[in-house]
Amino acid sequence: MELAWERPPPGEFHPILAGRPGGRLSSAGMSRFVGHRLERVHQRLAGHVESGLIPGAVTVLASGDEVHIDAIGNARRDTIFRISSMTKPIAAVGAMVLVEECALRLDDPLTEWLPELASPRVLRDPAGPLDDTVPAQREITLRDLLTFRNGFGMLPWTPEPFPIQEAAAELNPFGPPKPLSPFTADEWLKKLGELPLMHQPGTRWLYHTGAEILGALLARVSGQDLETFLTERVFHPLGMTDTAFSLPAGKLDRFTPSYWPHEQTGELEVYDETTGSWSTPPIFPSAGAGLVSTADDLLAFGRLFLTTDVLSRASITTMTADHLTPQQKAESGFYPGYFDNRGWGFGVAVSTRRDSIYETPGRFGWDGGLGTSWATDPAEDLVGVLLTQRAGFPLMSRPYQDFWTSAYQALA
Repeated sequence: MELAWERPPPGEFHPILAGRPGGRLSSAGMSRFVGHRLERVHQRLAGHVESGLIPGAVTVLASGDEVHIDAIGNARRDTIFRISSMTKPIAAVGAMVLVEECALRLDDPLTEWLPELASPRVLRDPAGPLDDTVPAQREITLRDLLTFRNGFGMLPWTPEPFPIQEAAAELNPFGPPKPLSPFTADEWLKKLGELPLMHQPGTRWLYHTGAEILGALLARVSGQDLETFLTERVFHPLGMTDTAFSLPAGKLDRFTPSYWPHEQTGELEVYDETTGSWSTPPIFPSAGAGLVSTADDLLAFGRLFLTTDVLSRASITTMTADHLTPQQKAESGFYPGYFDNRGWGFGVAVSTRRDSIYETPGRFGWDGGLGTSWATDPAEDLVGVLLTQRAGFPLMSRPYQDFWTSAYQALA
């Protein structure tokens, strides 16, 4: 694979000092970042491009009015990326807009809006037969969806799938992100409602499916399709002009292919072409993994949590608090130890303990399985964004770890 990248002269760094509408230093003229340390952010990501690990990257570091955006390799500042699971916190903001208007309430049953999910049954054993169930102890609430404690979602990996996983396979609640659902939202909800829950509502953190249900809920409550609702209530107020569930033909030249590493060789293979899955509007927009976006748009979103009129300070504080109990953390997670230094808010992971350079307590954000990451750190007045085209669990990747490590060491 040919990589369009040239290393700058030693000691020279080429970020764009600009924001929307324009970046500038603090009123005192002091930078929040140390120049030679800031250069390391570029050097680390550029090294991963040079080695072929990633084709390109766009990084964003912002503190106050100071913004540094760096496009490396085959990426440009305005390149449009698939942000996959970073869709989840954006949908959560949409939910909080409706909560502030009292159109939704966090702890009311969702039966009025989602009758397909009323009176659920719950498996006695998540690994057991589908007909061995008990009644749910209560109905599902909005809080359950936002905290992924709605009783249905990703289970720990096993060599053989459980019956519930096989029964849910056509709904694609667990597979790689692609907006290819053959079902409308109504059809999807009906099929989901015919399946038992894996756990009692409110008791276990199970990733992903709650966000897909949330997308259908937002559409019903707002009386609009999900993209129109998010565009009017989140994207337009924040100036997010390139964030959407699909791309018109006029923007495909700024869209980038997505790559997936080969299981044996690690060589990058095309996962989705620019004219692939995101080139036409989806039948059922995925609030869990369906959006595309840019560096500037995600910077605007990250700044929402520091200063904005879209949500109140009280809503932001609630959304970014840790809502999981110690027992739920012990029983849940992507892998052993995941929740040792993290909690979960409304669509965002929340750092609870500093055991690395970048895990500041109170820092929050989320990542995308197709190679993207965002976090906002109120204590440091910092917003960071990493956009790449290489799929894989970001927390375990060298580009992810190197970006966030070098970002925090660059702070003055």
